[in-house]
Order: sequence, then C-alpha cells, then structure tokens
Amino acid sequence: MEKQEKDFTLVFCLRRTDETIFDAKNLNYEQNSEVLLGMKKRGFGTGIVNGFGGKIEQGETNENAATRELEEESSIVSNKLNRVGFIKCFMQDMNMNISIYTCYDFSGEAKESDEMKPFWVQTDKINYESMWEDDKLWLPLLLKGKKFIGRYEFDDDDATIIDSETTEQ
Repeated sequence: MEKQEKDFTLVFCLRRTDETIFDAKNLNYEQNSEVLLGMKKRGFGTGIVNGFGGKIEQGETNENAATRELEEESSIVSNKLNRVGFIKCFMQDMNMNISIYTCYDFSGEAKESDEMKPFWVQTDKINYESMWEDDKLWLPLLLKGKKFIGRYEFDDDDATIIDSETTEQ
C-alpha cells in the first residue's frame, strides 16, 4: 500500500528582546530574540513542542494555510510571512511536505487554543529535546536567518530519525 502524501505548513514567530528590529538586512535571530513555540495538546504530535501550522485545505495557498493555522492555534495574526524552508518527512503512515515560514511582522497576543499551548522562549534557550528530532537539524539554520531544505526518514515509531539530509540554500 502506498503512503499518503500530504502538504503542511509551519510558522515560527520571532521578536527581539533588545532595541533592534527585524528587517531584510537583520535576520539573525540567534541572540537577543524570542521565538513563539507551542505544545501540541491533541492529535498528531500530542505533547511535542513546535511552531504553528497544519494541513493545507483545498483551494488554499501554502501562505494562506500558514496564516490561518497560526491564528487558529495561537491568536497571532500574521501581517507578513517569509518562506525560509521546505522539509520532507517520511513517516510510517504518510509522507509530509512541510513549507516553513518565519513571521516577525504580526499583531495580537499569543493565547492558548484547543490544539496548542503557546509560549515565548529565548532562542538560545530552546529545549530541542521536547521537539521533533529533526527540528534540531534545521531550526538552528532558521534562527541564523538562513534558508534550507531537508529530508528526514523516521523509524516505525515516527520519532527516531534513521536517515536525514539538511542543506542550506
């Protein structure tokens, strides 16, 4: 039986903790920055910390889906998304194509939803052990302001990577 192929989005909101601002020339988030993460409360990935996103609905663009999912899961409204990466995850039951975005131009305060419990964390204090195993392979590139693509093959437990490749673009 052939695995299902599904398209997803993932958004990481970022903000400075000092007086500098994000712009096209200042996209390194490694220091003096916070990232909005969320702990998944139900469904696929329950208990895992990640950015905000989900499935792309019929008729939606990737960016529309990313904007919608971010607002549904965190109450944050994106004014502008920046596509920074694409990863393909080979899981036991499906292959996931994930378009990854950053967002530093947004409005609203993060609020808990039925699906996610959001929290801000300093980018140099991210607990990668609470996240998907592949996140530690590409999220540091995102935080450096780099673009990337990745391929991650998971064992039957959908948690352990058995083969991977991450390439900076």
